[in-house]
Amino acid sequence: MLKTAFQRYIDNFKGFSREIWILTIITFINRAGTMVLPFLSKYLKEDLNFSYSEVGWIMVCFGVGSMLGSWLGGKLSDKIGFYKIMIFSLLTSGLMFFVIQYITSFIGLCISMFAIMSVADMYRPAMFVSIGAYAKPENRTRALTLVRLAINLGFAAGPALGGLIIMNIGYRGLFWADGITCIVAILIFWLKVKEKKKSAFTDKEHPGEVLTHSVFKDKPFWIFLFTCLVSGILFFQVFTTIPLYHREQFGLTEFQTGLLLTMNGVLVFFCEMPIVSYVERKKINKVKVVAFGCLLMAISMFLMLFNTWVGILTIMMVFMTFAEMFAFPFSNAVALSRAPKGHEGRYMAIYTMSFSLAHILSAKMGMEVIQYFGYQINWFFMGSLGLIGTICGYWVYRLIQNEHKSTKMV
Repeated sequence: MLKTAFQRYIDNFKGFSREIWILTIITFINRAGTMVLPFLSKYLKEDLNFSYSEVGWIMVCFGVGSMLGSWLGGKLSDKIGFYKIMIFSLLTSGLMFFVIQYITSFIGLCISMFAIMSVADMYRPAMFVSIGAYAKPENRTRALTLVRLAINLGFAAGPALGGLIIMNIGYRGLFWADGITCIVAILIFWLKVKEKKKSAFTDKEHPGEVLTHSVFKDKPFWIFLFTCLVSGILFFQVFTTIPLYHREQFGLTEFQTGLLLTMNGVLVFFCEMPIVSYVERKKINKVKVVAFGCLLMAISMFLMLFNTWVGILTIMMVFMTFAEMFAFPFSNAVALSRAPKGHEGRYMAIYTMSFSLAHILSAKMGMEVIQYFGYQINWFFMGSLGLIGTICGYWVYRLIQNEHKSTKMV
């Protein structure tokens, strides 16, 4: 029984091209080194002594830079190719991490966070387009999931290591780790993967297809983006308000916060690929799965209203982790599936921008609500927002079903 289950788990990882595996490896290296983000709000609040409002504004600059980077990355991927953008983004942002640790003023950090994220997040849409180029259409959702697994496995190691680095070296050690891993990851990619001018897979997928609609007129896509935005706002609370809540409400150390985030990464590593394979096998509608993920996120926020028992933090993280597994891999696939050939970069840029905007709103809204009304009101507000996102997700499902009916009638 156990042997059969293990074999079935291993079978989920078959059928990927060499390039997808290399992309997965460099993503793992890069993400394992991403130690600044989980502790950024704590670094700004506890090490540099900024107010909640100032932390919120620095995170806004972080998010605005991320939005600009996402847009540029997608636009330039369509024009000059994803390969060049990926190399430029990781190499340059790696070097920038070495410098940013020496900037400690409020204005300086606002400018530097905007600058580094403008460069760093050019990588994301380019990486999504590269998956479209290197993965077969029937493997694409699993390929996206494989890369997400690498992100989460790296993320399982990153925060716990980050917590240990802070306790032994200090916050500056995080910037060195982030910068070095960015540079190492992209050097491996440059040495092992050759630029692909055309994809044999995407060219065969829709032969002779022409762009019949603008992305700005794709109504279901934009409503779907709102559901993605809400999911992002709720999920990013894990990196902004929740680490502060751990310390202030329950007295957790950085290492204990890191362990909770590590649990998230481990659960995703073992459970996400089987979930994705099951949904693919049973042909369950991906938009419905994303809406269900948003609902689980709302429940995880409402669970935080129980503030007298520390164990609720573990239960909340379990709900949030399963929410993430339903919401994120399938939202990637839905966004990519809406894009006509040759415009994948544009669609994925706008899709990744929704998560950049989520970074901005998650930090600023969460910090402002906490400053004026307290943590409890923030959890209730975020949970209610999640319910609205779930309703919008179901609306998108109905719209796309009607689209398919109209197409069949024609």
